[in-house]
Amino acid sequence: MASHRVQLSRRMSQASSDSRSHRLCRRRPNTCCFCWCCCCSCRNLSPEEVTAWSQSFEQLLKHPTGKNILMEFLRSEHSDENILFWLACEELKQEDHKATIAEMAKSIYLDYISILSPKEVSIDASVRETINKNMAMPTADMFDEAQMQIYALMHRDSYPRFLNSPMYKSLLQNVTASGNALDS
Repeated sequence: MASHRVQLSRRMSQASSDSRSHRLCRRRPNTCCFCWCCCCSCRNLSPEEVTAWSQSFEQLLKHPTGKNILMEFLRSEHSDENILFWLACEELKQEDHKATIAEMAKSIYLDYISILSPKEVSIDASVRETINKNMAMPTADMFDEAQMQIYALMHRDSYPRFLNSPMYKSLLQNVTASGNALDS
């Protein structure tokens, strides 16, 4: 049981740790693009990949660098709780150990569902009530309806703002310029 807690803590803090390192990179000179990236995972992006993100929100979320850039954008707007909740739900769905599911569900609940949470996500009251009832016997899919609502919210609201942001436009311009330079 203790090893599952340690494992859970490591996984939950990994995304936070990764994003912290990207934030620290933001101040370094000679980054390849406006976004933040000194580790320059965006150097390996093709113009087609970055353009595909504007065609499909799902493609953006499936691409590791795209997901990180979106997360950084949302963090800059102080609205990253939605993607963090969505990612936590995705991770919960991958778990099959009952005790770990219970711990992860409690953590997700306290971080994003509880009305006392500083990162509370905006979901319907009926969905919140269903989750409250299901906390007695947590399952890996207990947040599915809430996750769908948050996905729809991000798709409708955050995604268009991201595509119109200087961050995305600069990245697209830089990978397009890099791609053209390579073609020459």
